[in-house]
Amino acid sequence: MISAPDRRATLSLIEAARAAGARLSAVGAELGLSARTVQRWSGPDGSVREDARPTAVRPTPANRLSDAERDRIAATCNAPEFASLPPGQIVPRLADRGEYIGSESTMYRVLRERGQAGRRGRARAPRASRPPTTHRAAGPCQVWSWDITWLPGPALGMFFYRYLILDIWSRKITGWEVYDRENGALAAQVVEKAVWAEGCVTRPLTLHADNGSPMKAATLRVTLERLGVTASYSRPRVSNDNPFSEALFRTCKYVPSWPERGFESLEAARAWAANFVRWCNGQHRHSALRFVTPDQRHRQQDRAILSQRHAVYQAARARHPERWSGHTRCWRPIGDVWLNPERPDQERRGHGAADALPHKAGGGGPMAAQPLQTTA
Repeated sequence: MISAPDRRATLSLIEAARAAGARLSAVGAELGLSARTVQRWSGPDGSVREDARPTAVRPTPANRLSDAERDRIAATCNAPEFASLPPGQIVPRLADRGEYIGSESTMYRVLRERGQAGRRGRARAPRASRPPTTHRAAGPCQVWSWDITWLPGPALGMFFYRYLILDIWSRKITGWEVYDRENGALAAQVVEKAVWAEGCVTRPLTLHADNGSPMKAATLRVTLERLGVTASYSRPRVSNDNPFSEALFRTCKYVPSWPERGFESLEAARAWAANFVRWCNGQHRHSALRFVTPDQRHRQQDRAILSQRHAVYQAARARHPERWSGHTRCWRPIGDVWLNPERPDQERRGHGAADALPHKAGGGGPMAAQPLQTTA
């Protein structure tokens, strides 16, 4: 509703515009008012009509509950036998007694008016889940992700346990072991061995894991504090806060050499795991790394390799420009890698993301138009 002073100010502006030759419809369109509204505001003697809606007399509905009836509904809902029940449970119980004091919606309305529409009973109200912890890796040995997966044994129901640590920036497997059980002491040994092997004792390192019992064991926590490693954990009952390890486990179990009938012994499982690590780190060209190996990315050799690929494509285009309808394939190195990044917009690209714009694999993506940046 527009007050009388605002109406007077608006009408004065309209009169000034009309005196200058403007049409009423055009002026009203600029102000967001129709010509009929302007006419309704103007009185017959040039005065301004005030809004009569707030002072209008409105008859009381015939079906309105009386104050006594409202008090009865509130007293019934607050009775000891009904204090922990919602109206949906109260109404049928009253009907079984042959009583009707109001519908469910009426009870909710009365309780809402009196500030009693909160959660009834001892159960806590549902709480919004907290956002996942965000980690940014700008280089190797800054953020690691680790988890334990089962390897099938020689008999049904028998498993071996593979401990695996992954550097999310380079996707390199920095630590692994296969044991016949899982506990915090073995996990502490694997982590400590990986930290010393990568020389991360004096560096700030974050180790992310899920909420499994070995991940939160006291032995592992003490080891992390001694090594200066910051522990990070997924949210409770959230399965996709540790995506890098889960993706690596899927790669592990779908390679052609995976034994479908299980491993014959612990030694066989360890031998297969060692071969997989050598292949994954040194031979597997990772699609998220512009198809360089994790070892090359970890040693920061990817820029030189991608620069050479870019030169090859540019030379091929120069030889036959008629065969290229757009830009060449993007061989720009990816930037920082995020674990569970904060996403203010709705267009989110998964729980693990890199600072690289989307592109087409064939040659016409938006990134291909950007110059390749390389270091000497």
